[in-house]
Amino acid sequence: MDFLWIDVLGKPAWMWLTFVAVVLFLLALDLGVLHKDSREIGIKESFALSAFYITLGLAFGGWIWFQSGQQAGLEYLTGFVVEKSLAMDNIFVIAMIFSYFSVPRAYQHRVLLWGILGVIVLRGIMIGAGAAIVENYSWVLYLFAAFLIITGIKMLMTADQEYDVASNPVLTFLRKRLPVTDGLRGEKFIVREPDPKSGRMKRYVTPLFLALVMVELADVIFAVDSIPAIFAITTDPYIVYTSNIFAILGLRALYFALSALIHRFAYLKYALAVVLIFIGSKIFLADMLGLAKVPPVVSLTVTLGILAAGILGSLWATRNDPAAIAERERTG
Repeated sequence: MDFLWIDVLGKPAWMWLTFVAVVLFLLALDLGVLHKDSREIGIKESFALSAFYITLGLAFGGWIWFQSGQQAGLEYLTGFVVEKSLAMDNIFVIAMIFSYFSVPRAYQHRVLLWGILGVIVLRGIMIGAGAAIVENYSWVLYLFAAFLIITGIKMLMTADQEYDVASNPVLTFLRKRLPVTDGLRGEKFIVREPDPKSGRMKRYVTPLFLALVMVELADVIFAVDSIPAIFAITTDPYIVYTSNIFAILGLRALYFALSALIHRFAYLKYALAVVLIFIGSKIFLADMLGLAKVPPVVSLTVTLGILAAGILGSLWATRNDPAAIAERERTG
């Protein structure tokens, strides 16, 4: 059993295997038990599943704290909170994508599931490459920090603008290169149908496939923000990857609740922009103060404070919104 203690990216192999086992269990639970059939997920079920995934993610952070110490535990929790928060902004983009392609809520889970599987692989590749670069060129962290600050400022300036799905160049390219059906074909991504011109059977992609590609693309774009953000918190590949994946695993469940409440989070993007600016700035701040890094507890506290202010401020500002009033009447 000596292989269990082999060093893999700074951690013994058994810690990576434990993480992989937990993720595989959750995916099997999702696929084989909770969502075997395509159906619409209600808001109450969505919140319950979200609470389950968040609790599990926090519990894993507690396990890291126990195994690797307080600093590692706090770094994991900070990364988890930042990634979960940025995922909320991703949810709003995904909601626009589904709306654009007129994807019924019953079929959205299938797209999100395949999207999450793609995320696990893509994030692993991106984080592995990022860890190798940072290990050999530590000054890259300053580039990450500057990028986060610029991204945060840009987000502040464009927070009131919506994501334009129709003008996306990737979608334009796919529509020119691939035959697309004139509507959904249930929950299928690819179908065989007669060609209207020749009458021969031909493979077509459906709008559901295009929605999946756009969801994956949206995650890649958001990963460009979130991965530098967590590398600015810690350079430990294990903490970076596990906090990312645990935050994303609950994205499907959280989506169905938040997509129905988008109008209530008017200031969330502003809060996320400030978080990115803070995370980027603290690397330069640590240098100015002569510190190795800003203490993890400070990073976590400030991040939670900014997000709480954004969420609570949004809920207060939209309390008299007609949709908010209807919600309160519906829930009693």
